[in-house]
Amino acid sequence: MERRDTTNIGFLVFPGFPMACLTSAIEPLRAANEISDREAFSWRVLSENGEAVTASANVVFQPDCSLRDVENLDYLFLLSDPESAFAVPASGNGHLRYLARHGVQIGAVSGGVFPLAASGLLLGHTCSVHWCYRAAFEKAFPEIAVSDDVLVLDRRRLTASGAAAMFDLMLGMIEDTLDSVVMTEVACWFQHPMVRTEGVGQSVPAFKTAGVTRDLPPPLAKAIAVFSDNLEEPVSIGDVAEQAEVSSRKLERQFKKYLGQSPLNYYRMLRMNAARQQVLYSRNSLSDVALSVGYNSSSTLSKHYRQAFGLSPSEERNQKSNRFKIERGQPIPVV
Repeated sequence: MERRDTTNIGFLVFPGFPMACLTSAIEPLRAANEISDREAFSWRVLSENGEAVTASANVVFQPDCSLRDVENLDYLFLLSDPESAFAVPASGNGHLRYLARHGVQIGAVSGGVFPLAASGLLLGHTCSVHWCYRAAFEKAFPEIAVSDDVLVLDRRRLTASGAAAMFDLMLGMIEDTLDSVVMTEVACWFQHPMVRTEGVGQSVPAFKTAGVTRDLPPPLAKAIAVFSDNLEEPVSIGDVAEQAEVSSRKLERQFKKYLGQSPLNYYRMLRMNAARQQVLYSRNSLSDVALSVGYNSSSTLSKHYRQAFGLSPSEERNQKSNRFKIERGQPIPVV
């Protein structure tokens, strides 16, 4: 593409996109322009058809133009919730591929990896997926490699796990386009304490505690990693203790001390959270959801799901569907 003094960035927003991700991208670019006293960056907000889009916080955004009408982009980022898709997939996905063929670097933040993956542009690439969407993403796109890192820059595909990670990605872009002095000043403007780059893992909550998994003793963190990697094919506590290089009894004591529950209960909760991702963010049948987290039947899954969350998978899926219809002014069927 023809080289330009200004880096032009497009943000393609879908209904329900997380507003924080958009502001976390635009604000550091605005600050970089002010600090450098030049228009180093320009940006446009796009929608599929140029019509207004409502963010997850019910704030309405009027885009600058439609995806098809945008020109002279260097980068395009997709922002969405996990269930977003083009209203006309053939046209939308086709135009994304057209832009990629003509030199535009394509990326996504948070749930935006779902429509980006659906376009086919992540095939052969590794992407960053927010931990709360990972189970649903891997089920929907098993052929795409997933990373727990906050950022993944794989050739011409740039993915960020969430709003703070998007801020880090923009800081890196500012450093590459301008210099590290401007980048540091931008970070300080927003009191951004640590600039994260590739290779930094996401912070994942240690469920039922106020901490995160990286703060736990190494054997306990290892056990949680083994549990997380074996949701579909359950493993025994003895096998996990062996891989964590501790006795089963010591592992039990550490779980009780640091997490307030047994390893078995913690493992079940991990499986329930993975199931919940698919219930909320996919259209997989409940039988498929059950199998993906190690249950032979949806009835057993429903029993444990209700114990964990207070309602069955089908009830929660129906509640979410009804909320979605209310937000978009659609009628709710009377049953």
